[in-house]
Amino acid sequence: MSDSPARSARITRNTSETQIDIELNLDGKGTLDIDCGVPFLEHMIDQIAHHGMLDLRVHAHGDLHIDDHHTVEDIGIALGQAFAAALGDKRGIQRYGHAYVPLDEALSRVVIDFSGRPGLYMDAEFTREYVGRFDTQLCFEFFQGFVNHAGATLHIDNLKGINAHHQIETIFKAFGRAVRQAIAVDPARQGQVASTKGTLQG
Repeated sequence: MSDSPARSARITRNTSETQIDIELNLDGKGTLDIDCGVPFLEHMIDQIAHHGMLDLRVHAHGDLHIDDHHTVEDIGIALGQAFAAALGDKRGIQRYGHAYVPLDEALSRVVIDFSGRPGLYMDAEFTREYVGRFDTQLCFEFFQGFVNHAGATLHIDNLKGINAHHQIETIFKAFGRAVRQAIAVDPARQGQVASTKGTLQG
């Protein structure tokens, strides 16, 4: 993984349900090392890393004998914590990011604001309840965990789609690209916070 101490973080989160270790470098090359026992989520997090140009290591062990819920949600929480730690006081970043991403018949739009105020506004009616063994409702749980701990406002809209895999993949790809735009350093700001309040801490 690339080494960028000022914009990187490591989060270890252990509960009775999951044990998670995440390393994040915001100024990376899109590399991923993941082992969480939920193959479809691994595929989606690969989209975040690749399209967000993030170096990301995610190792998680959860109570998958019950279901995937705790593992998916807690990875979202830990990833949000890692973003919050890596961004610090958010000086100099663009703050806002947005992206439209198609995949065949599916199209999604994601808009993010690292405002310090958590909020998820997600409009996605998936055409199937499951993709393989993955419960499509867990997409909401992943992003809810992320925004709560990253301090971000996140709007997700799946605009079109017939294939549920395509619907979800466009969301995760668009999320990665929106994040990449929002966390980019804006040289014109010269280290200033992108807010008339002078802070992005909520």
